[in-house]
Amino acid sequence: MNKFKFVLFLMLTTMGGLWVINLPYPMIRRPVAQTVPLLLLPSFLGMDYNYRQAVSLVEQADQLVNRAISAEDFELGTEKVEKAQQHLDQLPVWFLGYEPKAYCSLFQCSWRFTYDEFATARASIGRMEAKIFQEKNALTAFQQGDQAVLAAKRQYEQAQTPDEQQAAIALWQDGMDQLQLVPGETVAGQSAQTKLVAYNRDFEQVVGTRQGSDQSTTLIESAKVFAMAAAEMGQNPPHPASQWEEAIRLWQRTIQQLEKIPADNPGYLEAQRLLATYESNLSNVRIRLKEEQESAQALNQAKDRLARLIELEARSPNPTRQASEIQAMINNLTQVQSGTTAYPEAQSLLESARRKLSELQG
Repeated sequence: MNKFKFVLFLMLTTMGGLWVINLPYPMIRRPVAQTVPLLLLPSFLGMDYNYRQAVSLVEQADQLVNRAISAEDFELGTEKVEKAQQHLDQLPVWFLGYEPKAYCSLFQCSWRFTYDEFATARASIGRMEAKIFQEKNALTAFQQGDQAVLAAKRQYEQAQTPDEQQAAIALWQDGMDQLQLVPGETVAGQSAQTKLVAYNRDFEQVVGTRQGSDQSTTLIESAKVFAMAAAEMGQNPPHPASQWEEAIRLWQRTIQQLEKIPADNPGYLEAQRLLATYESNLSNVRIRLKEEQESAQALNQAKDRLARLIELEARSPNPTRQASEIQAMINNLTQVQSGTTAYPEAQSLLESARRKLSELQG
């Protein structure tokens, strides 16, 4: 048992001594290197390993970080930078340019690390760390802007009212503004610019559709106002020709408003449906105007015949001529259509004329 303890104590003492001898302090290492360099073998192996790893990892990190094409490259590059930094930290400054001859004659040590090369590696790691930090911030900004746009698009699709749509459009625009601010020199910035092309196209289509919808709504509501005025103008006939002409003008204005809505507008179908109704109304009003004009003309012709008949009979009465003129007057009066302003007067004259013609023929 005592022998075992002695052996264990001896091993621990030896290991402790080797650990002290291999500490990275020149005042300890130099005397040992001059007398018993083999005792420094553990630290030589460690420095050789850390040097190899540092060089390899710096090169890998440079490829991944400075030539990255995706976020995954930066994630892996971050790991390589951290590992490279750890291995560089294991190389003490006094080691730079140091080459133990005894060790290198046996193991062909790979390092040829000068202080300038060490500083360059440190600076390269620092630049990559800064770039990784910038890329992480850019990626965060990109993800926030992208999520904001996608959420706004969903909100717009689910909107039930114009106000809800307008609010979604505003959020959509804010999200695209966030993407626009992502630095373009970063990988996230390049992705943001690609996304913005698609988002802008969709946004312009949505806004254009909404503007077209708003425009058609305005034109349709304006047309309805003119239609209401035209309908009121034609209520409770009969009306004189001037009033029917005003109603026609209003219906024409109504139709002109609807004809401004193009075929690709969202309100086109509703406009066409209203146009069919309003054009039918316009046709009816034109018929009423024509009836009014023709009836007024027929009544005036009858009145002219009556005045001429009275004048002729006052100078030289002639029953045959009188009957002929009265019959012609009756023909004029029967052309006056019901529902016109001339109709009541025409009916009164027609009754008198028929009675007078009956007397002459009796």
